[in-house]
Amino acid sequence: MIRLAVVVLVDPQGRLLLQERDEHAPIAPDQWGMVGGHVEEGEDFEPAAYRELEEETGVRLAPGTLTLWRDEVHRFEGGQAPRRYTVWVAPTRLTDADIVVGEGRQIVFVAPADVPTLDLAWSSRHFLPRLLASDSYAALLASHAG
Repeated sequence: MIRLAVVVLVDPQGRLLLQERDEHAPIAPDQWGMVGGHVEEGEDFEPAAYRELEEETGVRLAPGTLTLWRDEVHRFEGGQAPRRYTVWVAPTRLTDADIVVGEGRQIVFVAPADVPTLDLAWSSRHFLPRLLASDSYAALLASHAG
C-alpha cells in the first residue's frame, strides 16, 4: 500500500496552503493539491509530514505543531494501488512570502471560496471540502482569534 502524509496549514483569514503541481509531476500534473508526499520505508507518518512540509516549502515546524485530522485508505483512480492518506493540519501566521517553493509551480495560501474553482487532484477533491466543512477547520480559525 502506498503511504502518504499531507499537510494543510490555515492562516488567520482561513486560507489553505496549497500546491499547484507543475507539468513534470508524476501524479496529478498541472493540478492543485496538498503539500506532502510519500512516507519513506521505515518512516512513521507524522515525521514524514514534517519532512515533506520542509522539503516542499522550506517551512520547519516544531514537533507537536501538526494535528492528525484524517487517516483514510482510498483508491482514487481506477487500477491504482490503494493509498493510505494521513492529513495533518495546523494554524499558521505564515504568508506566501515565507514559502520557498521546493516542488511544483507554486505553493500559496488559497481562500476557501476559491478552492472549488481550482483543478484539484483526486485526493484534494476528496479531502478539502470535508476539511472546510469540519469542526477541525472551525477550531483552526478560532485558534487565531485567541
